[in-house]
Amino acid sequence: MGDRQPNEGLTRLYRESGWTQRRFAQEVNRIATERGTPTRYQGPSVHQWLDGHMPKTEVQPLILEALSRRLRRPVTHAQAGFPQPPGDSPAAGTVDGLLDLGEQDMSPTRRSVVGASLFSVALAVPGWPEVVGRMEAVATGQTRRIGMPEVDMVVAMTEQISQLDDQFGGRHARPMAAAFLVNTVAPYLKADASEATRKAMMSAASDLCYLTGYMAVDEGVHGIAQRYYLKALELAGAAEDHLTFCTTLRGMSVQAVDLRHGPEALRLADAAAAASPQAGPRMRAFLAGQQAHASAQVGDRANALRYLREADAAMEKAESREKAFGSYDPAALNYHTSQVRFELGDMRGAVEAMQQSDKLRYSIYRRTRVKERGLLAERQFAIGHLEAACATWHTALDDFPLVQSGRADQRIAEMFRLIRPHLKNPTARHLYERARAIAPKLAA
Repeated sequence: MGDRQPNEGLTRLYRESGWTQRRFAQEVNRIATERGTPTRYQGPSVHQWLDGHMPKTEVQPLILEALSRRLRRPVTHAQAGFPQPPGDSPAAGTVDGLLDLGEQDMSPTRRSVVGASLFSVALAVPGWPEVVGRMEAVATGQTRRIGMPEVDMVVAMTEQISQLDDQFGGRHARPMAAAFLVNTVAPYLKADASEATRKAMMSAASDLCYLTGYMAVDEGVHGIAQRYYLKALELAGAAEDHLTFCTTLRGMSVQAVDLRHGPEALRLADAAAAASPQAGPRMRAFLAGQQAHASAQVGDRANALRYLREADAAMEKAESREKAFGSYDPAALNYHTSQVRFELGDMRGAVEAMQQSDKLRYSIYRRTRVKERGLLAERQFAIGHLEAACATWHTALDDFPLVQSGRADQRIAEMFRLIRPHLKNPTARHLYERARAIAPKLAA
């Protein structure tokens, strides 16, 4: 015990952060809660870490992420005086990394490890010039030759998995997508093919990686989602697929804004818009709506409203030209309008826009319907409309048993928390009893 030395690296980072020991502990606890594994550290624990007591292995990434977020740069194990974890080196290439990622995600024995991964604000996101045309990222000449029929099959499977996700949530669909990536798509990426077919396959693989990352976000495993998104960016660049590259950056922004990392969300939303110089009106609405939400979260009212006007004007042009099912639509635009109004403090306006979004949403989007009706009810509750909120929560419960979704679970769990103090109200009591019968685990 007498040989223990103070942790100079961690102490140096701690001093640079400007935090008190109590605040340091609070930030570690916040990230642990975000990950789904709450901790209750206090100032004395930080004092022990600085004094040379080695934090638990599972806590070290929380400490590094807290410092990275504060200092706005990556903080490594070595810089913080922690031992390098075994097997921490990244896989060699795009396809090898995709195989490693998919194998972790499809294996039930590894899901707890995957679920413990952290959302990183210091993640290095490649720009379009860094990844465009990287054909050397994909090894060729192995297995058999492929053609466009194999590409078409991957595209069709991705569409089917996306529809399952929309209707039933990603909890069951994501392992299916991971298995398909490992067993079928990765071998295709290594197969011999013409240049046109190879690019088309990388584009299809990129789209599937984006979808799998999106489903990981839905389940709340944010670190693994970021890894899928990075693979999607690499493959989109290799395929010179601007659309999927921009869509993925925007998806990363959505993930960040939902976790309330406003500056990162805005940076990613702006990067998505900048990487799409020839966007059509629907794509422009898709990008500007997210820029509006992220701008509102960082308190930039003027730009939030400007981007919202841009999105609205672009949507009008898109709707006049075509009715595009399955892409950014008026329901999604009204959702962004609601989010902007909420961030800017207009709760009643947020409720009105979310109600309009619900009216316009296609019925196939069941998972989104549950999640956003839950959000609508929370906002109705916040302005004192208890009975209206209960009615909306009932509509969310109608679909909830058919949906396997972490975000849907969060909304129902929040419902229990909010109405529990109001059980003397008959309407609230009836909702509570119905919800407890449908989702007993979330009532705890």
